[in-house]
Amino acid sequence: MTSTSTTPTTPAPDGFLWGAATAAHQVEGNNVNSSHWVDEHSPGTHVAEPSGDACDSYHRYPEDIALLAGAGLGAYRFSLEWARIEPERDTVSAAQLAHYRRMIDTCRRHGVEPVVTLHHFTFPRWFGRSGGWYAPDAVDRFRRFAETASTILDDVTWVVTINEPNMMVNQSEARIDTENGVNFPGPSPHVARVIAQAHHAAMEVLGRRGHVQAGWTVANQVFQAVPGWEQQRDEWQYWREDYFLEQARDDDFVGVQSYLRTIIGPTDDELGYGPQPWPEGTERTLTGWEYYPQALGHALRHTREVTGGVPMLVTENGMATRDDSRRIDYTTGALQAMAAAMADGCDVRGYLHWSLLDNYEWGSFDPTFGLIAVDRTTFARTPKPSLAWLGGLAKSNLLPLAG
Repeated sequence: MTSTSTTPTTPAPDGFLWGAATAAHQVEGNNVNSSHWVDEHSPGTHVAEPSGDACDSYHRYPEDIALLAGAGLGAYRFSLEWARIEPERDTVSAAQLAHYRRMIDTCRRHGVEPVVTLHHFTFPRWFGRSGGWYAPDAVDRFRRFAETASTILDDVTWVVTINEPNMMVNQSEARIDTENGVNFPGPSPHVARVIAQAHHAAMEVLGRRGHVQAGWTVANQVFQAVPGWEQQRDEWQYWREDYFLEQARDDDFVGVQSYLRTIIGPTDDELGYGPQPWPEGTERTLTGWEYYPQALGHALRHTREVTGGVPMLVTENGMATRDDSRRIDYTTGALQAMAAAMADGCDVRGYLHWSLLDNYEWGSFDPTFGLIAVDRTTFARTPKPSLAWLGGLAKSNLLPLAG
């Protein structure tokens, strides 16, 4: 196991955010009015396992926040559930807004900075029935939701408008290829532009609050090229990543979410190029991804290059594993890569680990990313050594350096 006692360190900037992240549908449980719940229970669904009670965090969030704070972490990223707040078109639930306001207040009582995400993949049934992001009024509907949500954000500084829009564009078509990582039949420029318009509309709403630092998060896939295939790599990544980074150039910050790399080279299909198999003998995580902690450093440098230097917040980074010592190793490597990127001039304002809890990973509870284990029957929380380890770095505000 890697430890700070044997690893050289360097101070993180003053005010650096150390924390962990969750998403409403993945932890709250019984999000019955969401489009994802519909998909999970539809006849012939491709979803292997429904979310069900998830982690019951809708009721147990005070314990989750207390555990995070008690370990020494000072920031908690969580999402508001649109399907709860607006269960039917133009019907706003004051009770649900009050629920999320209580989450913010609980963070404040524990000295934890809330990082609030307005939209993390899921939306209400009625929005899905109307066509989702293909609906002619999709941008206006999201603007109205942002206006509603902003009424409880009076003292919230950090707000994410939309989580991983580049993944969401193809969410219904996405498949996990255990040889090549996350792959898609092809991105939709039309939907990408609509979601970008929705993001900019929400940024206008949040900008009127005066105090909010807002942006969206992008899944950085660290696209690398087989030598000689750099042009194809650039073409492959534009609508899968770089377009979304370009949209963040005028934002207050951009969230960087990093787990792995994707190597682009020749293929036998009609397109003739695409993701390559990872090297033989590669260590794999529970999601089938390559163990590649240095991806975070590449992600930060690439994001800076495309955005022109917009401040960055690492809003997700982690590893699905049953071996918590390996999680510490992975996170140490990722933080070392982040520290090196910061030394090279990358403006990084914080690090939020994915995830605080072992949770519902969009079809299965098997990939365990959490700093805290959750019993599926009793919902008992059991902190793992990685929680105390990361909290120790947070309390000392020290970043590990490569030896």
